[in-house]
Amino acid sequence: MANKRDYYEVLGVSPSASKDEIKKSYRKLAAKYHPDRNQNDAKAEEKFKECAEAYSVLSDDNKKAQYDQFGHSGPSQFGGQGGFDDIDLGDIFSDFFGGGRSRRSSGGRSRGNDLKVGLEVTFKEAVFGVEKEIGVRRDSSCTTCDGSGAAPGSKKITCQQCDGVGQIRVSQGVFSMARTCHSCKGQGVKIEKACFTCMGKGLVSSRDKVKVKVPGGVDNGVTLKVSGEGEAGPQGGPKGDLYVVMTVRSHDFFERHEDDIVCEVPIGFAQAALGTEIEVPTLEGRTKIKISSGTQSGKILRLRGKGVSNIRGYGRGDQLIRVVVETPTKLNEQQRKLLEEFAEISGEDVQPMCKSFFQKLKDALVT
Repeated sequence: MANKRDYYEVLGVSPSASKDEIKKSYRKLAAKYHPDRNQNDAKAEEKFKECAEAYSVLSDDNKKAQYDQFGHSGPSQFGGQGGFDDIDLGDIFSDFFGGGRSRRSSGGRSRGNDLKVGLEVTFKEAVFGVEKEIGVRRDSSCTTCDGSGAAPGSKKITCQQCDGVGQIRVSQGVFSMARTCHSCKGQGVKIEKACFTCMGKGLVSSRDKVKVKVPGGVDNGVTLKVSGEGEAGPQGGPKGDLYVVMTVRSHDFFERHEDDIVCEVPIGFAQAALGTEIEVPTLEGRTKIKISSGTQSGKILRLRGKGVSNIRGYGRGDQLIRVVVETPTKLNEQQRKLLEEFAEISGEDVQPMCKSFFQKLKDALVT
């Protein structure tokens, strides 16, 4: 008893630590020293048992109160012959080993790896959605043995080491724990004769075509999950998932702003001044819009429901049209004369801007 370390010292917490702090520290240490991660390491196994013993006491209010009062001198107060109750660590470790050991399915077979691939679509395909077929390199079930790993005519036999359970329960002192059977690697069965095609793995490398439904509204960086299209699991285990990372090509005319698309449409000086009706492109073809008289350059016109489909199904955004009034750069004599008459009637100064500006500046300084 005298050789036992203080339980608080074992878990690296103070006597005033909360339950959550005790649990957090224990989980961290248990994961570090767990036998599955430190095979054939006697010291790590001893530390693991020491942590488990300390946690079984400090996590229980009654045991903790008695330990705080009597210390190790009153082990019988804690229940169990060794100072604490026998415990099963399977449930404790399931949450921080991915919900189960080695990504095993409910049937005890290992799940296949997830895969990630990239997919490029056009601007229009991203707006409305599209179905694409992509090539994927992955491990697939061996067709010779149907993924079992056993040669045709051969069979699987129950593992004698674990009696087909896939785990070996070991009692050590006052608690017990389950370890993956190293003989059958947790499968519970062993192959009598390995398949000559896959060498007993049940898997072969293949290049397959996978259909991916791209929903309308995807944008750069959006990741789509295609369930069950990853790699097959060994020994007939279930497939992993395929994750598709989207890239959207830019458009020559449209730009995307969240669920809206923006474009610029040039109009003439006379059209802006007098008003008119013009045709503008949309992702669904051309449509007419009205330009009011006196429209200024930079004015935004809106076409409702002509934007991007919302990826969560909340309708579509709008198309925003930025009007750009173009100033004529080359005038013939008649055009110049008409504009000068217009300017005179309007009372506008048609002197060159640089000259009129500096003259006005000079006049302002004199006065």
